[in-house]
Amino acid sequence: MRVSRRWQDYQLLDTGAVNGVGERLERWGRYLLIRPDPQVIWQTPRRHPGWETADARYHRSAAGGGHWECPRPSSEQKLPESWQISYPLAGGPELRFNLKPMGFKHTGLFPEQAVNWDRMAEIIRTANRPIRVLNLFAYTGGATLACLAAGAHVTHVDAAKGMVAWGRENAAISGLADRPVRWLVDDCGKFVERERRRGSRYDAIIMDPPSYGRGPGGEVWKLEEQLYPLAATCAELLSESPLFFAVNSYTTGLSPSVMGYILGTLLIPRFGGGVEADEIGLPVAESGLVLPCGATGFWESSELGMRSEKLCPKS
Repeated sequence: MRVSRRWQDYQLLDTGAVNGVGERLERWGRYLLIRPDPQVIWQTPRRHPGWETADARYHRSAAGGGHWECPRPSSEQKLPESWQISYPLAGGPELRFNLKPMGFKHTGLFPEQAVNWDRMAEIIRTANRPIRVLNLFAYTGGATLACLAAGAHVTHVDAAKGMVAWGRENAAISGLADRPVRWLVDDCGKFVERERRRGSRYDAIIMDPPSYGRGPGGEVWKLEEQLYPLAATCAELLSESPLFFAVNSYTTGLSPSVMGYILGTLLIPRFGGGVEADEIGLPVAESGLVLPCGATGFWESSELGMRSEKLCPKS
């Protein structure tokens, strides 16, 4: 498992389930939040004092969605509508993010992805040539900011107008507003089809697709059915000397090896290189263990010196 251990403004303090509801206790800057997590099925003692002093807890609704509850309304430290935290990008500047508690338990940031931000930034930084990156399902721009900070030109695509605006905010407060980036509100599948017809080329592609969703025209998206054809189309957008292709997944039942196999079949015959696929996670302060938080499949060019024999052993 690849673990994000370099955070200072974020910390996963403890995890545990009560009455069948798994939760995580987290510190986001100066605020403590409790959020549900379906992977937390262990009923371990909740010894951390933050369980009793948290600034807000998210409660799911049986009808869908849910709401945030502030258990200490009389506290001097009330949870604001938004606040900022930063991440010290390895070998680069601090990235800053606006956090906003949302109606579906999220804050606008997936901290486990920092381990991927560091990796992508290092690859781009050491390429010593202009790099064009396509970031699909780009959300609020964590990967976009990391690639911009490393010197890449980024095309940031997400179907949600609010998420793209949020990404621009994060770029501005990170001091990256003047970097070369296209902020696009678009359906990712339709966008890559148009890019293919236009003959556009990218040196790196990042995909962070949802498990399930609906497009602006009511189209149903199911990751298991559409991941491979989308990845195949994206592979046609790669330049003659690509650096990497990363696919993230939070879909239960879709193992890292599946993403690794997809990338391997699409890219190794054409470009060589190697594929690595693994879970990503966050260290839990109270237990000293690691909470799994999704998975990433990562193809890298042989230009980077990746030991393909180790990552892709031949039978």
